[in-house]
Amino acid sequence: MRIDILTLFPDMFASFLEGSLLGAARAAGLLDIRVTNIRDFAEGIHRQVDDRPFGGGPGMLLMPGPVVACVEQVQGFGEQAGGGDRPPAGHLVMLTPGGRRLTQEVVESLARQERIVLLCGRYEGFDNRVRETLQPDEISIGDYVLSGGEVAAMVIVDAVARLVPGVLGDEESARQDSFSGAERLVEGPQYTRPREFRGLRVPDVLLSGDHGRIAQWRHEQAVDATRRRSPAQPQRSLQ
Repeated sequence: MRIDILTLFPDMFASFLEGSLLGAARAAGLLDIRVTNIRDFAEGIHRQVDDRPFGGGPGMLLMPGPVVACVEQVQGFGEQAGGGDRPPAGHLVMLTPGGRRLTQEVVESLARQERIVLLCGRYEGFDNRVRETLQPDEISIGDYVLSGGEVAAMVIVDAVARLVPGVLGDEESARQDSFSGAERLVEGPQYTRPREFRGLRVPDVLLSGDHGRIAQWRHEQAVDATRRRSPAQPQRSLQ
């Protein structure tokens, strides 16, 4: 699977992409993750990518020119895209406050794509002509404020990578994660050694060796944990 990340701050992704699960998956050729600097597509000596909003207001907006040029180049539509074999344009995702909520179902749909392109915003967001021109899939990871879309992009990369075949040592792990499966349950409590810690013992059923009872207990615990969660609230995060 190929993932492209378009950002004004590519250095933020260096250690994230080299570490642990993602680093191993990239080394094994399971993931092809590339980071592109939007500023490289800005014009002029100062490579300006933002400007004040028409009509007034605080902060700065990302100008449409550099952003659209970057996306089109990466997707293979730009004037300098070159010839030869090209990967599919990819599913374009804009990280934005007005996007649909990121859920495990959304992650699963993204993981089925051959390629996704993640567009990270900054400052007060994008000139609206960026979305009018590119028609991206707009996604928000939650109802809180971030300084930009980079952290949100990392969330999507990590969540999607877990579902790519071969990335996890045991693919059953992904199927048993919270919010996975038909019921979308939260994962219940789990235990490892020692059998007793500060007076707290591992439930006897987990030591019984009766896999049927264990499966039933785990399902009941997952249902109970799901019921205890607060109902999901509509979200609009700044990403």
